[in-house]
Amino acid sequence: MTRRLGSRGRDVAVLLDDFGHRLPAAPAPQPATRERGPFTALVPRHGPRGRGRGRAATPAPLSVWRMTSEQTPVVWPLIAAPGLPPTGAQMGLDLLSGGAFYCDPVGWVTDDAIPVTNPNVVVFGKPGRGKSATVKAFALRMLAYGYRTLVLGDTKDEYEPLCRALGVEPFVIGHGLPARVNPLAFGPLGHGWDRLDAAEARRREAIIFARWLVLLRGLVGSQAVPFGPVEETAVAEALRLLTGYRTGATRLTEPTVPQLWHALDEPTDELVAGCRYADRRHFLDATRTLRDALGSLVKGSLAGLFDDHTTVAVDWRAPIQSLSLSRLEPLGDQAVGIALTCLNSWGQAMREIAEPGDLRIVVRDETWRQMRLGAEAMKSLDANLRLSRRDADVQVLLAHKPSDMLTAGDAASQAVAIARDLLHLCDVKVLHGQDQAVADELGTLLGLAPIAQRVVTGWAVAGKGRALWLVGDRVFQVQTVLTAPELRLTYTNDALTAGGPA
Repeated sequence: MTRRLGSRGRDVAVLLDDFGHRLPAAPAPQPATRERGPFTALVPRHGPRGRGRGRAATPAPLSVWRMTSEQTPVVWPLIAAPGLPPTGAQMGLDLLSGGAFYCDPVGWVTDDAIPVTNPNVVVFGKPGRGKSATVKAFALRMLAYGYRTLVLGDTKDEYEPLCRALGVEPFVIGHGLPARVNPLAFGPLGHGWDRLDAAEARRREAIIFARWLVLLRGLVGSQAVPFGPVEETAVAEALRLLTGYRTGATRLTEPTVPQLWHALDEPTDELVAGCRYADRRHFLDATRTLRDALGSLVKGSLAGLFDDHTTVAVDWRAPIQSLSLSRLEPLGDQAVGIALTCLNSWGQAMREIAEPGDLRIVVRDETWRQMRLGAEAMKSLDANLRLSRRDADVQVLLAHKPSDMLTAGDAASQAVAIARDLLHLCDVKVLHGQDQAVADELGTLLGLAPIAQRVVTGWAVAGKGRALWLVGDRVFQVQTVLTAPELRLTYTNDALTAGGPA
């Protein structure tokens, strides 16, 4: 068979037909129908011609706006900030998204999608803007999720109504009152010492004595007395002799601050030799300032409050526990700061062996008073914030403004450096209303953009409970909503209004 050049040849259907096989014919494709558009004709810029058809001689003016990507979500409502999962306490309304706002610091840490690495919370706000009411509402609502609250130092008795509403009587520390707290308490780590093996005993001893040294370094440093290697060696050796650990006792004796002072003021030959001094006089000369600082604590304004064994029997299964320091207010900021430091060490001891699932909210009010004692006093608070993940504690710090944390010393001092680090150890920041003068602090210390600063110094000042929440690098504009019972429990203006909220 010959084939002409350029012919296409036979297709598959013809080829199969030669062998007696016929393929079914394919249906012809139907032409697609074009939908009619909603606009049949273009409308001129000035409108259609004709009477009553809306023609305008001059087009309507259009506003042109220039804005940054940060401002766009505010003007264009369809762009909302990324929300948080609805877990934890429902605090109120997120005005940027229009939805409910939930607070769950521990849940945020365990969620890899949320940029939070620790559950610590710092709350700033000028007096009367609702920062304490927000914290109380958070503590109250987290009860439903198994959290308990510990108030380490209620300096203004703000938590007494909440405690009594939950059936708990707060402990009051003051002169002439029976409550005593020993900051050198063993805590749970001292239980069952006679049943511990050598390795576990050494591990617990290291934790207990390290906590005591941090406390004593802060108490001595609050009086501008140096606490160097010489002082640390003398204190550590005296504590080991007082407890019986140095002599290998199977049951340790809990020391107190007066006992430590007497041990250093009247040293035994064993203590002098253990500290590697030539004689007793050499020891006394080297530790004179240390002994004077401890003696002023024993005989000073706080005498009889933190220098005896603990008489407070805390029920850790109760929904809330509070230790009131309001009776110490007339003694001044330094005395209250020292008391907060003692309670800080005691509270850390009580939480060193927490049962799995024992979640607790630890409220620390007026933390600036403790910070003003100096760098050494701040190291104990710094340790608590760093250990919050281990202890499953939500540490809540309250202060008026960010610069309160920088009053511990000069701008280039170690105390100020530690204070700045404390801000970075709190991944959740709640910023209630502030005066315009604080705007620079918000930008310098917290890195707030100008728009966020105006929210804190403008919108948040205009109403109670309004706050800018910083959850990692996410920003939420939240209005806290309180129920009628919560309003009565969180009201703090009784002295001004002679009654409850209107």
